[in-house]
Amino acid sequence: MITVGVTGGIGSGKTTVCKIWEELGATVIYADDLAKELMQTDEQLKQSLTEAFGENTYLEDRSLNKPHLIKEAFEKHRVEELNEIVHPVLRDRIKEQIHLREKEGTDVFVVEAAVLLNNGRPDYVETVVLVTSDREKRVERVIERDQSTEKEIIARLEKQPDFDNATHLVDHIIENNGSLKELEDAAKKLYKGLTKKRDSSSKV
Repeated sequence: MITVGVTGGIGSGKTTVCKIWEELGATVIYADDLAKELMQTDEQLKQSLTEAFGENTYLEDRSLNKPHLIKEAFEKHRVEELNEIVHPVLRDRIKEQIHLREKEGTDVFVVEAAVLLNNGRPDYVETVVLVTSDREKRVERVIERDQSTEKEIIARLEKQPDFDNATHLVDHIIENNGSLKELEDAAKKLYKGLTKKRDSSSKV
């Protein structure tokens, strides 16, 4: 099994690349979705978040009070603190999934995460792919996708990692400044190369 990390900024097209790879047979974990699930279901994590951000972090039915957590984390500049609580639990769950999928015979396991390189290159992926796109293109895509204002999108962009300074940590870069067809072609070409590399390694 080959493990691949896919990262990139909001609107870069990293999720689209992963969806294309899923259609080709890859197993993909979307870190944002998994983190949200863990914040709802992992009792120890829920306790840690409550201790850090207050009793209002969860509602009476024990579901996550997203507006409260967003306000505490983003408006009070505590995003790093939030990440330090959630990411170790997320990392452990991803590693569990990798071991499980390998036993099941999965060929390609992909982790999609904007924060993949926040603490350097993670040890649980063999290959890292960065999906990049011009800032203007990214803003246009997210405005169309989320129906958000340009000001809101730029504010979100400013809170994301500087991927230009992380290129030394990646193995492959997909530039997404053209059409969807061009992105599909680039994604399929890279996927073919990755699986061919895996097949060659398995024969050694």
